[in-house]
Amino acid sequence: MPLRVSVRQFRLPVWLIPFCWTLGLGLWGLSRQRSMWRDEAATWMAARRSVPELWHMLGQVDAVHGLYYLLMHALFSCLGASITTLRLPSVLAMAVAAACVAVVGRRLGGVRAGLGAGLAFGLLPAVQFSLQDGRPYALVAAGAGISTLLLVTVLQGGGRTVRWVAYGGAVLVCALLNWLSLLILPAHLVTLVWTKAGRAIRARWAVAATAAVVGALPLILFSRTQSHQVAWIPPLTWHMVIGPAVLLVLGGAGALLDRPRAGRLSAAAVGLPLLAVPQLALIGISLVHPLYQSRYVLFSMLGLALLIGAVLGAAVRAARPRFPRASAWIVPLATALALAALLPQSLAVRSPASRVDDVLAVAGDVRKLKRAGDAVVFLPADRRDTAQVSPDDFAGLRDIALVRDPVESGTLKGEEAGPDRIRAAMLAQRRILLVSDVPEVAPRVSADRDKAKTAVLRQYFTAVADRRVRGRRVTVYERRREAQAERVRPGAVLPSGGRPGRVSRPSP
Repeated sequence: MPLRVSVRQFRLPVWLIPFCWTLGLGLWGLSRQRSMWRDEAATWMAARRSVPELWHMLGQVDAVHGLYYLLMHALFSCLGASITTLRLPSVLAMAVAAACVAVVGRRLGGVRAGLGAGLAFGLLPAVQFSLQDGRPYALVAAGAGISTLLLVTVLQGGGRTVRWVAYGGAVLVCALLNWLSLLILPAHLVTLVWTKAGRAIRARWAVAATAAVVGALPLILFSRTQSHQVAWIPPLTWHMVIGPAVLLVLGGAGALLDRPRAGRLSAAAVGLPLLAVPQLALIGISLVHPLYQSRYVLFSMLGLALLIGAVLGAAVRAARPRFPRASAWIVPLATALALAALLPQSLAVRSPASRVDDVLAVAGDVRKLKRAGDAVVFLPADRRDTAQVSPDDFAGLRDIALVRDPVESGTLKGEEAGPDRIRAAMLAQRRILLVSDVPEVAPRVSADRDKAKTAVLRQYFTAVADRRVRGRRVTVYERRREAQAERVRPGAVLPSGGRPGRVSRPSP
């Protein structure tokens, strides 16, 4: 009797295709032409410090990203510091998130809905931006995908204790990566109410959610002492909510097509709250305290992908009776059309110009423009990240405003001298290289130190060279011959800790 093997035995699991698809999208153009923007530079600088140095820094700044920095420190120690190591965790995390979306979509709407949801997730513009970003938001999305999958599992009858422990653990890890990810809890609560979950499930969810919040509470309270770090976020305006409004309209349309009804676990019951609740909650918080940045609720894109998958699954089911063969091509064709339509955006997001600046690009110009005995000044002090990421290009330059380097001070930008000492140090120089932002993105000069820097350069120096590359700028200033500049007293100690003429090198 001939052996007959079913073709079904060789079918790939539904999550594998979206995982590989998103992984491929992430590896495509991963280096972005060897560029690195300021937020990624913060990750780079923090991850290259020792654990004690990193712990010291977290006591001053960026405590909210502490777990992520420790993870990146471990990866840099094992794999070496490189742009690939910097961004690969985000690529892998987004691939995991896509796989979770695919599994949830399959359970709620069938294989085609799951496949469509997983493929759509990797193509969403917000996802493509964070897919290759050396920051924690992709890891949060992966954790949100895992916790949502666990919630759907228990709602479908798999409410074992170990799953609730895993659910609470996933939510807690996400909160330790970015505590605004706790906004996923009210989204999941809406799903429980929508599906009329039983009292036992609601009670267990409450215990798991409470444990996650309590576990993250020390970080939340401590990070609030560093709230000055988000003071740059502008107040909420109408044009800032246009994007979220469009997403909510699209998600609402997808939910209607999924025929939502109370008591039924569906893509609409899971996806719409996951999309809408975090977005609306963050907008509400921002009305009181400006905090709206779309990447803080990036994980809400999981909900949009689920709803897109539900629409594609419904289209396949509607076409199958009349066009059984053609219906199988709806998801692949829709994915191909979406990829073609988004190709310009996909190419743009993989270019250095997609970010506000490029920390690495201007370092090469510094190397070419510097001369022996030159000084360097950063405006504002945050632009010192260029020297921290590319120390070799700044070798031989004296950072004359610096009193304590970033590692010693436990900061990312170091500690600078007061305005008078900076003025005196600058007046003792013949040539100064100024590293700053291009005018289009430069913040308003407000700090007294920065006002002193600009005043001295304007009164006593002349710009002889100027290079502008990808949002950063390096300008060479020389002392005017006719200027009656103030002199530094013989033997005066400069803010950098040395005497006039001493050559120092930025800390790596």
